[in-house]
Amino acid sequence: MVEKVVKGKILRVVKGDITERDTEAIVNPANNYLKHGGGVAGAIVKKGGQIIQEECDKIGYVETGKAVITTAGALKAKYVIHAVGPRWGEGEEREKLSSAVLNSLKLATQYNLKSISFPAISAGIFGVPKEIVSEVLINTVYQFLKEENTSLEVVEFCLFDEDTYQKFVKVLESLSS
Repeated sequence: MVEKVVKGKILRVVKGDITERDTEAIVNPANNYLKHGGGVAGAIVKKGGQIIQEECDKIGYVETGKAVITTAGALKAKYVIHAVGPRWGEGEEREKLSSAVLNSLKLATQYNLKSISFPAISAGIFGVPKEIVSEVLINTVYQFLKEENTSLEVVEFCLFDEDTYQKFVKVLESLSS
């Protein structure tokens, strides 16, 4: 685990399974229709229960770059924030990825949450290179913590594999405190 303090808030990178995190919210890298088949989304519904998919079905469609919130079923977290990141090659990937993160952070703040855990949004089947994902996600959260008034005290990135973890650590360590 590597962490940095930003205006009294903790920004950290951990290696592990996001479905096991005990932050108040975890972020699901969702598709536009909030159908949770495989990858992180599938694992979240498998562990948290069908209630998460049922709540998502009621929401329906979500634009790329936006985020919505549901309960977390049987997960340790209280909420799942479903952030729709871009697919590689659709254009404006950095902007859409940053928007998905910002909208997740704003939802967490709106719900007065103290902690949130993000995966590497869009780095899986959506194909956005991990170097871009790590740079955009960490820099977006860093700027948010520096500039916004938020209830969040801990924002973390929970990464499953060593390669992705190392890319996020590298970006985090490059930030000026």
